[in-house]
Parts: sequence; structure tokens; C-alpha cells
Amino acid sequence: MSELRFDQVTVRFGTGRNVLTAVDDVELTVPSGQVVGLVGESGSGKSTLARAAVGLTEQASGQILLDGVPLRHSAGQRRPLQMVFQDPYSSLDPRMTVGDSIAEAVPRSAGGAKHRRQEVARLLGLVGLDADRAAAYPGALSGGQRQRVAIARALAGQPDVIIADEITSALDVSIQGTVLNLVRELQRELHLSMLFISHNLAVVRYVSDFIAVMYLGRIVEVGPARDVLTDPQHPYTKELLAAAPQRGTTSLSEPDPALQAVADAEPADPHHPPAGCRFHPRCPIGPLVLPGREDCLTIDPTTEASRRRHRTACHHAAGALQTVDLSQ
Repeated sequence: MSELRFDQVTVRFGTGRNVLTAVDDVELTVPSGQVVGLVGESGSGKSTLARAAVGLTEQASGQILLDGVPLRHSAGQRRPLQMVFQDPYSSLDPRMTVGDSIAEAVPRSAGGAKHRRQEVARLLGLVGLDADRAAAYPGALSGGQRQRVAIARALAGQPDVIIADEITSALDVSIQGTVLNLVRELQRELHLSMLFISHNLAVVRYVSDFIAVMYLGRIVEVGPARDVLTDPQHPYTKELLAAAPQRGTTSLSEPDPALQAVADAEPADPHHPPAGCRFHPRCPIGPLVLPGREDCLTIDPTTEASRRRHRTACHHAAGALQTVDLSQ
């Protein structure tokens, strides 16, 4: 078990006028032996942050630390972070058997060929597959089985932290629950530290100890899962919750058309994010709906986020979110 920490991490693509800041000054910690669910819609920067952690994308600034030590990705060395990707088919070599793919990830220092075969069989059993599947090719497996193999391959590297990036979104709905149950069981059994990424808050809340919400490259709310789910502070988190209804929660019925128009607005162009609060063009309690909130247009709410509940990047999280009735 290890702690993974993102310390003011920024990732940019392009140069000059075409520069895109996909991840902007992100502060986030994955505590040792815990699952942090990172949620946000497509284009929020979640996968870019994950790829930076495993060395697939270079960061422009900041540090990514494992137990307080900056990560170094060197060829030939054990990778303390392993990633499970969204599409299990494209992440596995179709020309290699399942066993060979898993064995390739087993550290050479762990033993010879016999040990690797034994380890492959053990890992397949760990993810709920028969050992004879080692001779199969990815194309002969179902999507859920391929994702199990991808998880086994990640575990083969004996990682300190697992990063799971949208690992259920490419699967049939009937299979998603099975894979989520497997992830939760493995995490508890192996005491893994995990960054679990999804655009679906219903999926994230099922496996997470903590929840972080990302919007246009920035973390806008983070806290214990139970607290964030029962007492969300940021209006964007509230919208995500409303889009993933569950028993015991209430959703807005017949909202004010003006409020709904703002809430349904498209995200801003990430090449040219809005000044001030990046969510204000879509915010149902922002300056486009309520008067006297010009601070949202000019002042970045992330600068004072550490002083607010759940480190919320919203100027009006503490007061207005509790008093404004959006159903009126």
C-alpha cells in the first residue's frame, strides 16, 4: 500500500494560441489502501491526469509523488503504478495468448518460467477465470473476460497503486456490475491503493472511499464519498448526482426553464476556458441566473478552495447552495 499524490500538476498540449491546458494545477491525494473515485464528464481531464501518473503523458509542471518521493519512469524497472484501460481489447495484444500477456508483466526478478506460469494461473484465479484460459487469445474472450485479464495483467506487475480508467464504460450493462464487484473485492483483499476514474457517479460511488469531481481540468470538489454524496457543495456535483438518481434521493421536477437552460448548456471550449469560475456559464446558481454574483465572472474560486467544505471551488458553496431552492 502506498500514497499517491498529485502536487499542483499541470498538463498542456500544443503551443502558442493552440495550447490546451488539459489538467490545471491539480492537487489530489490517493491515501494508502483507499479508493479515490475521480468523476467528471468527457473532456474534463481525468484520463490525461491518469496518463501523466503512469508516464504516458508529460506534465508541464508540478510533481506526482509516491509516498512522498517523486515518481520516475525508467525503462526496465518495476512500475509502481499500473493502469487498466477503458477498452480491454485494444489494451491486450491480439497476437499473444492471455497467459503470455500476463506473464510479460510479471517482474523477471520474481523467478523463472515455471514461477511465471504458476503466477499466471494464480492471477487468473484471482480475477475469477479458469487457469486454462491462459492458452486463449483475447479475441476468443468476451468483453468482461478481457477486462478481467487486463486487471490480472496490471496486478502481475505487483504495483503499489492501480489506476482504473473508465474500465466499465466499454462493457455491457449486464457485465458492469460483475466487474465492479470484482474490483471492490480485490481492493479489499489486497488492500490496494486505487484511483478509479469514471464519468458515471453511480459507478464511482459504488467502489470509492473518497470522491473527487473534475471540471475543465480542475478539481472542484473532493471529500469522503459519503459526505460528498449526502452533502454535495458544488453545483456541478449536484448536477452529476441528479443525473445518477438513486433510492432515497430527490431529483428536480419541472425546474425553472431559465435554470434548466443554463444547466443544459454545453461545456466551455477547453482551449479558451471562462475567466473566474469555469462553471459559471452553466451554473444554475451563478451570475447568469442570480444577480449580484459578479465575483463568479472574474475571481477564480480554486484559490480559496482549501478553506471550504470539501475543498469546493465555488464562491457561494457555503451559503447560497443551501438556501436557494432550484425548484422554484
